[in-house]
Amino acid sequence: MLDAFSKVVAQADARGEFLSNTQFDALAKMVADGNKRLDAVAAITANASTVVTNAARSLFAEQPQLIQPGGNAYTNRRMAACLRDMEIILRYISYAMVAGDSSVLDDRCLNGLRETYQALGVPGASVALGVEKMKEAAISFVNDSSNVTVGDCSSLVSELSTYFDRAAKAVV
Repeated sequence: MLDAFSKVVAQADARGEFLSNTQFDALAKMVADGNKRLDAVAAITANASTVVTNAARSLFAEQPQLIQPGGNAYTNRRMAACLRDMEIILRYISYAMVAGDSSVLDDRCLNGLRETYQALGVPGASVALGVEKMKEAAISFVNDSSNVTVGDCSSLVSELSTYFDRAAKAVV
């Protein structure tokens, strides 16, 4: 996993070039937004259980067949596995947010996840909907001014959204 700084340096090094002004500006913006980024991740981490639980409740309210006999989340063991997977996805999204790069999310969480779910008979569309519900909850915590350093968080929310969208797309 490379953070945003290492990635920029590695790319410039591979081309045998100095860092450009555009690259410096992008890194300077990331540093300037560093406290907001860390606050956003702290808000998600502190509320991870709430994010996952509420997303699961909402998902099962919309798709009750998942928790009925024969459903993919029926029995305590399967329900626990479902909640565990949602928590893992959220955790890796928070790692990507700290790094400012999706490679950790892709490499350690999403790579092969669709195939695993298909092999287990887990409905990818339902998982994607659960991820979408986690996205909504996480963004609400990030947008709460009591959680994040004062200032415009729109670029961080947009970045966070891309990680959730990437995860939802990976399981369908």
